[in-house]
Amino acid sequence: MKKILLLAVLAVLALTVWAFRKKNEDPRIPFAKATRETLSDTVSTNGKVEPIEYMEIHVETSGLVKRLFVHQGDTVRAGLMIAQLSQPGQVEDLQASEARVEEARAALETLKAGGRTEDRAEMQGNLNRLMGQRDAAQRNLESLERLLASKAATAYEVQQAQQAVTDLDVQIQSLRTRQTSLVGKGDLDSAEARLREAEANVKLARAHIGQNAIFTPIAGTVYDLPARQGAYLNAGDPVASVGKLDPVRVRVYVDEPELGRVAPGESVRITWDALPGKEWTGTVEKRPSEVIALGTRQVGEVLCTINNPNHELVPGTNVNAFILTQVVANALTIPKTAVRRENGIGVYVLEKDNTVKWQSVKTGVSDALRVEVVSGLHDGDAVAQPSDRPLKDGMKVVPEIQ
Repeated sequence: MKKILLLAVLAVLALTVWAFRKKNEDPRIPFAKATRETLSDTVSTNGKVEPIEYMEIHVETSGLVKRLFVHQGDTVRAGLMIAQLSQPGQVEDLQASEARVEEARAALETLKAGGRTEDRAEMQGNLNRLMGQRDAAQRNLESLERLLASKAATAYEVQQAQQAVTDLDVQIQSLRTRQTSLVGKGDLDSAEARLREAEANVKLARAHIGQNAIFTPIAGTVYDLPARQGAYLNAGDPVASVGKLDPVRVRVYVDEPELGRVAPGESVRITWDALPGKEWTGTVEKRPSEVIALGTRQVGEVLCTINNPNHELVPGTNVNAFILTQVVANALTIPKTAVRRENGIGVYVLEKDNTVKWQSVKTGVSDALRVEVVSGLHDGDAVAQPSDRPLKDGMKVVPEIQ
């Protein structure tokens, strides 16, 4: 038992000695050297793609989508019919209106010709009958006048025959007057008005059918096609969206503190998670005119023009945006993780005797990993990287140059 206790005491003493020595050993600290390189200052954020020029096409009247002539992604020219609607009864209404036009036109032609054929035929028949009666009365008068000369007829009989001829002349003249006035100016005016009304109804019916033919007002790409063949659309419902997709506009959301670094003309690089390894380039077109809330962020909407030759970026796509705000050639750079904020902004520099010295620095542009040191360091200076051991000025370390 005493032997076991002795062994335990010795183990504790050994552990204590090891811990003491370990505590007093110089800490191992990773260091990185200041190097010269070209450094690009980039604002990294996100954005959304939209067409620069586009048109949303809506139906003016309700109806059933009878046919769709395009598919999403198709390139179309201006004026191309993209869809056709159908409405019950419209074709029948047009046919009825056309029939009324023909009827009104025929009625007008009849009046211009002097009236209806049956009316003119009846009047001409009555006139022929009266003319025949008048010829017979005239012959009878002439016969009685000869008989009166030979005292075979009386003057009264001749007078009665003359009156019969006169009566027939009056009837014939009256019939001829009626014949010439069978169609009056008012009748022609009314008939012409009825024809114009019927023709206007035809135009209206055709216009209603024409509204069912839907055309694209601009050339471009059909990037959205909510309409489906066989679906019923109400007036104002969207049919398609057509836009020009090369170039496109990307609305980039830049956080408020970084807006001062963004200016028109700066280069922009775009990536899309759906197509890894691909990127698109362009320039900043316009800085924001206001700052808005976007979720928990306060951002400005920076408009960028991006080349999209293969139309792979479609409107509504959420993309990653990298705005190149500044490029510094031959910049003295160190890892961003080496910069500390203790007594101002500075770094711990490795001295020749393996001690560290606090050195204030002034930084410039930076990218995701490295930052430019404008003053405070020289080429080749080794600066301490983060570790689990706190540092202080003059502390001795075991450097590990990375």
